[in-house]
Amino acid sequence: MPRIVRKVRGALRAEWRCVPLAAWRELRERRPHAALLAVPLGLSLALTASLAMICLHELQQIPASDRLVRLAGEVRADQPLWVSLLRTPLSVLVPTRDQPVWGGLPRLVLSLGLAQLLLGARRTLLVGYGATLAGTLGARVMVAIGPDHVAGVPAAYAHDVDTGASAAVVGLFTYLSVRLRAPVLCLAFVVPTVVGSVLEPNLAGREHLVAVACVTAVAVLQERRRPGEFGAGGPAGPLRRSRGPRTATARG
Repeated sequence: MPRIVRKVRGALRAEWRCVPLAAWRELRERRPHAALLAVPLGLSLALTASLAMICLHELQQIPASDRLVRLAGEVRADQPLWVSLLRTPLSVLVPTRDQPVWGGLPRLVLSLGLAQLLLGARRTLLVGYGATLAGTLGARVMVAIGPDHVAGVPAAYAHDVDTGASAAVVGLFTYLSVRLRAPVLCLAFVVPTVVGSVLEPNLAGREHLVAVACVTAVAVLQERRRPGEFGAGGPAGPLRRSRGPRTATARG
């Protein structure tokens, strides 16, 4: 039993170093003349996405502007594929109508903030958008398969509106969990989403499962090609790129 306790403590200590502590170091070790801008620059994706989601939520409350939001960001499986692809980027920021916008903001800020600090802005955008796109395309495939197949859904699901950042959020947490080898992060943010999606198998839940599966596969392949790139003891991505040979305890 003491051996197990020591292993658990070691895993928790390693995750503390490679997730919150590494993110804090990335903010703290920015150049002195940019100290006042360290937080807004380091969390620019999280702040921009949150403000955009709040603004779009307010626009949805006005009938005239709500129609414009739906035309620009409403994605459904019964649309032509090219329409869905054009609307998918904005659909990430359009709040889901049946859920309060304020409830999802903390997870959005945390996922984008950690990812930008530990992975860099470009990879954060690629992973988040890739997870969203995987879920959106997966919904079309599931509708096409039909309810007679275990992976299919009823044709009526094709009319469901597919918006919100939940697939991007769970995709980012999944990628961070795998590349940083962070089981606590996975248990806190990925496992509840997966369990909820299994217990309530609606279209959104199926999309979350597709996003998690696709991001996990990509992250595992990248980890095999470049083991320890972001793990405990590995060099920090933003720190390594901007400060040459200097390395941090961990990277995300």
